[in-house]
Amino acid sequence: MTAVPVVAVVGRPNVGKSTLFNRLVGGRKAIINDEPGVTRDRHYATARWGGRTFILGDTGGLEPDAGTGLPALVLAQVRRAIQEAALILFVVDAREGVSPLDLQIAKLLRRTAGARIVVVPNKVDRAAQEALLVPEFFRLGFAEVVPVSAEHGFGVAELADLIVQALPPGVGEPEKVSVRVAVAGRPNVGKSSLVNRILGQERVIVSEQPGTTRDVIDTPFTHQDSEYILIDTAGLRSRGKVKSPLEGISALRTLRAIERCDVVLIVLDGPDGVTEQDAKIASYVQKAGCGSILVVNKWDLIPREPDAQQRVTVVIRDRLRHLDYAPITFVSTLTGFGVAGLFSLLNAVSQSRSRRVPTPEVNTLIGEAVRRHPPPSRGKRPVRFRYATQVGGPPPTFLLVVSDPRGVPVSYQRYLINQLRETYGFVGTPIRLVLKAKRA
Repeated sequence: MTAVPVVAVVGRPNVGKSTLFNRLVGGRKAIINDEPGVTRDRHYATARWGGRTFILGDTGGLEPDAGTGLPALVLAQVRRAIQEAALILFVVDAREGVSPLDLQIAKLLRRTAGARIVVVPNKVDRAAQEALLVPEFFRLGFAEVVPVSAEHGFGVAELADLIVQALPPGVGEPEKVSVRVAVAGRPNVGKSSLVNRILGQERVIVSEQPGTTRDVIDTPFTHQDSEYILIDTAGLRSRGKVKSPLEGISALRTLRAIERCDVVLIVLDGPDGVTEQDAKIASYVQKAGCGSILVVNKWDLIPREPDAQQRVTVVIRDRLRHLDYAPITFVSTLTGFGVAGLFSLLNAVSQSRSRRVPTPEVNTLIGEAVRRHPPPSRGKRPVRFRYATQVGGPPPTFLLVVSDPRGVPVSYQRYLINQLRETYGFVGTPIRLVLKAKRA
């Protein structure tokens, strides 16, 4: 993890924790919905105020007596958030007053939390109401009470001031640039289990119930001195199978998370093989310009045959031809098989996606490729290549100045892309060509 302190937002379901989280980090990072229990996992984002930086952690609705099922898993996640926090914001509902569940949570916090605790009555609409409500919330047994309206912004600046005053000294920015890695795929292919294996802890909830992960979960971590941000996402169904508005919001958040990532681990179900929805997800990742690694999960369920990986690889390459540049790896999140090898692939793909090739080398490579295999003639005049250079990235983007862009078919562009990939080792990243006309 990072040396930047963590501020945990805790409280019972539906008191506005995620709304406060969004207000403090300055954007809609968590899903907001009137249905209780929308936030199930710990959700982190970097917040800045008054020249200070801290990590804000949103948590699921806390039920201290939960013994089984998802409420118990949420409780375990909240306990971990409490343990790692430098400051805890205990959010309660100002309109409802102190509830029996609030008193249970206060008891749990006093027993288990070592950090400073601030009670935050939310949904306060007027300053006059603030004066009437504050005394009631001292019943929870904590010395600091800061009323707010997260929806309207009332009191949030005062709360942010208190947060930065309470932080330990020496808070700064992380020194290294992190590689943003999304874990994406269909529901129930093992995305959250893979996240947990990579992190080496029960960071996100894992359940056999499809669709357990509803939101996009960001986790910063370090592996062998390299910084990463691992992003667990909700499973992506085809549009016709989306059953609720909340699931539609989750899918949209997943697509946006993919767009802001460097590398996407596209998780496939080994026993199920490649489905039409897998192909759609792969296509979206390619269009977003992300690096890609195809991760075949549940390999422990595949019969042990000498050519099993080769046989599955042939099928994947046939069905995901548009992602023929993505490396394929085989893992079992149940046993841990193959997971450690993901880091070398992640680093290779990330470096490839940011690689820059000097213009003289690009000109030489394209010139030699054209001489070996000229493009097909269009009309009486052959297409002439005038100039080539890398103009952007990531992903790697090359400008080709030619006499007639219409005379360079897609198949020939693929040929040139393959030449670039083979020569410079652009592993796992799409390469884009931009054709510009210049006549003699």
